[in-house]
Amino acid sequence: MSAGRGVTCVIRKPFTLTFPSGAVASRIRVGDLSELPVALGRIGLEQSRPTLVLVGGANLLPDGDREELRALFTSVLAPTAERLGLYVVDGGTHAGIMSLMGEARAAIKASFPLVGVAAIGTVALPTQAVDPKDAELLALLEPHHTHFVLVPGSSWGDEAMWISQVAGTLADHLPSITVLVNGGEVTWLDARCSIEANRPILVLEGTGRTADAIAAGVRGELTDLRVGNLVASGLVRVVDVVDNESGPKALAEAIEEHLDGRSTKDDGRKMVDDEVELAVAIEEQLSGKGEKDGAENLV
Repeated sequence: MSAGRGVTCVIRKPFTLTFPSGAVASRIRVGDLSELPVALGRIGLEQSRPTLVLVGGANLLPDGDREELRALFTSVLAPTAERLGLYVVDGGTHAGIMSLMGEARAAIKASFPLVGVAAIGTVALPTQAVDPKDAELLALLEPHHTHFVLVPGSSWGDEAMWISQVAGTLADHLPSITVLVNGGEVTWLDARCSIEANRPILVLEGTGRTADAIAAGVRGELTDLRVGNLVASGLVRVVDVVDNESGPKALAEAIEEHLDGRSTKDDGRKMVDDEVELAVAIEEQLSGKGEKDGAENLV
């Protein structure tokens, strides 16, 4: 990775975060996209690697679903990242799928870099004194991540574009892929950012909410106008990891197929022309329809 010629970057000094558990992580704060190559290098992430982007539910994971997902993270996602030597990039907070990835990495004693990207105004650092009135508005950082990139923003979703850009910078010329698990309103934005980056998305059907809405749309069921736009990209693939016994194996194979260089850009596109037509039909039928989701469904 390298910064472009003629780009002037003001890079903040990297720091080490120490969590109450004794775990440590490198962190750096950036203010502009042009700073990313140098900033990532300063926290030891200068080598390009294939990259997995993890997006989806931060909250509203029922206990039963959480335990099912924990097994998936511990037996499939973390081991696959370790075996392939990937970067894994997510939102970095101590909630939902980000906690599951951090805990899975620790459980299998993995060494792959786990990079959290969070908007500075939405999180509390381990040593930060927080005003009690703000405590409920700020999320804790997940303590098993190895690196954190703190980016501008004070609202949930401000980090979405940055997660995608950090992943692209880390991968550089190597492939990257997004795994979408569960999710709320912000996950739709995460998905759009991946599509805009021409990054394939593996949607884990059966994990609930946004993931299941997208999976239903791929099957042609009327769900949400945004599904049509995703399907039309040709970059969405659905893997049933709950009701299909072979789902976890299929997930690992799909990640490996794309990230180990055995597939071409076109092979990574699941959708064909008739599915694009389906997307158009969905969009036409859903045009003008919408629903308001509560703030609790954002993440």
